[in-house]
Amino acid sequence: MSAGTYTPRPGAAPLSRMITAQTAFETKMLLRNGEQLLLTVIIPSLLLVLFSAVDIVDTGAGKSVDFLAPGILALAVMSTAFTGQAIATGFERRYGVLKRLGASPLPRWALMTSKTLAVIVTEVLQIVLLTVIALLLGWSPHGNPFAVLLLLVLGTAAFSGLGLLMAGTLKAEATLAAANLVFLLLLVGGGVIVPMDKFPGGVRSVLELLPVSALSDGLRDVLQHGASMPWGDLGIVAVWAVLGLGAAARYFRWE
Repeated sequence: MSAGTYTPRPGAAPLSRMITAQTAFETKMLLRNGEQLLLTVIIPSLLLVLFSAVDIVDTGAGKSVDFLAPGILALAVMSTAFTGQAIATGFERRYGVLKRLGASPLPRWALMTSKTLAVIVTEVLQIVLLTVIALLLGWSPHGNPFAVLLLLVLGTAAFSGLGLLMAGTLKAEATLAAANLVFLLLLVGGGVIVPMDKFPGGVRSVLELLPVSALSDGLRDVLQHGASMPWGDLGIVAVWAVLGLGAAARYFRWE
């Protein structure tokens, strides 16, 4: 038997190549899904343009877009990392896709890594698009870029953990309903479009502890008011990230 009989040798591809291929596949699935596209691109863009151009909500002194753009960026993170990921993963779990992928040469942790990377790629595209739209509307951002990046990364981690927790514990139909309901509730009460000072004191104290509220306020403190590092909001988002990812790792069911 010659040395070249089994050349090329059959077997699994290198782990880095498997993660790259799965990330590309997950990203394509996210961007090709009509509902995902509505949540991640169309709704945030329309809200940004509508509320910046029409004086519907009193956003305080200054241009409306300066208040709205940071909140819409937070909404974009939530729509992709939480709502979109929860719904997609929930139905993959229902139809046995996760179970089959879990039995493939790709380790389960690498599959979740690929899903997270796909979310990040989608968010980068969202942020670029929304930033361009906001600049065309007259947005004047300033502040510490590192603080913005840190807030976005922690926000992604927090919403990814919560989305995977929901997808891994509820039935797909329940995940679909709950994820969309949470999205709508946090859109209204999370400081994305309506300023937090519009809510009563007791309600406001509770709402400010939500991850999207902390992310919106943190981004607004930096990009609108020029804060160097919004430690309070950063701490809230970080706590949600730890709790969400920890709970997802413990309670996520693959079938």
